[in-house]
Amino acid sequence: MLRYAASRLFRAILTIWIAVTVTFFLLRLLPADPTLLVVEGDMTPEMQDALRSQYGLDKPILQQYVLYLGQLVQGNLGVSFRQLIPVSDLLLNRLPWTLLLAGSAFVLTLLIGIPLGVKAAVGRGGMVDRAVQFFGITSNALFIPSVAILLLVVFGSNLGWFPIGQAIDPDTRGLAAYGSLLHHLALPLFSLVLVQLGPYALTLRTNMVEVLGEDYITSARSRGLTHRRVVWRHALRNAVLPALMLMGLQLGTLIGGAVLTETVFAYPGVGRLIFESVQQLDFPVLQGAFVILAVTVVLANLLTDLLSMVLNPRIRT
Repeated sequence: MLRYAASRLFRAILTIWIAVTVTFFLLRLLPADPTLLVVEGDMTPEMQDALRSQYGLDKPILQQYVLYLGQLVQGNLGVSFRQLIPVSDLLLNRLPWTLLLAGSAFVLTLLIGIPLGVKAAVGRGGMVDRAVQFFGITSNALFIPSVAILLLVVFGSNLGWFPIGQAIDPDTRGLAAYGSLLHHLALPLFSLVLVQLGPYALTLRTNMVEVLGEDYITSARSRGLTHRRVVWRHALRNAVLPALMLMGLQLGTLIGGAVLTETVFAYPGVGRLIFESVQQLDFPVLQGAFVILAVTVVLANLLTDLLSMVLNPRIRT
């Protein structure tokens, strides 16, 4: 068991290093001089050279890479070229909103997808089963920004049922603040759940159909166990593991979808910060944001692997 956990931890660290490396070199290929963003007006060549030296941009790219890795290990993500404040401070202000959005979508997908997949498998061939299959195939083909824009135009702009932009009304206090928070969260959350729910429910439904045909399920029924206990305790326990691993693998898609959704709804998370930083060519903020998102996805997949090991004893060997 420890060997399995150690191998997964090593793979997670290797994945993070690869993500950091790719991000660093891709951003250096952008056709722009970041020193031009630090000051306003015309700059003399001497000023440009001084700024490049201050930010270490005058050094060879491999030396910049080694210095960046050293700073990253120490928790230093650099300083924003545009706002001239630590990148970590910017990310700490935005990251909770992204985690709220992506985490809520993850939990809501599980709470709705599990009963829906079980219901479709138990009533195989029925109306619910056909609806889940159709919804699963259809939603898997949806593009998150397209869904977000459609919801924004219909329910936000035309009907005016939900607010456009921000995450909470600044003037609200107490319970009204929580209501405002949920009101602003509704459309971005629904956009993510709508795209993620179908494939998850369909996968669980397929797993449940296979498990319900196993010999041990027939044996459990022959012992007089109730239908509810057979389905929810015996069948679901074995069918939910592949679906749980699928959700872990899809977490990267969920985080990426949250980034796109935040951009559409002007939701003040890391995704919106990335959009603003791309417009401003603020390299340190882009690097820091990509690193944080990569670490979040890798750690979530690592936790999924470890949880699978706990739920499935066969993995331990």
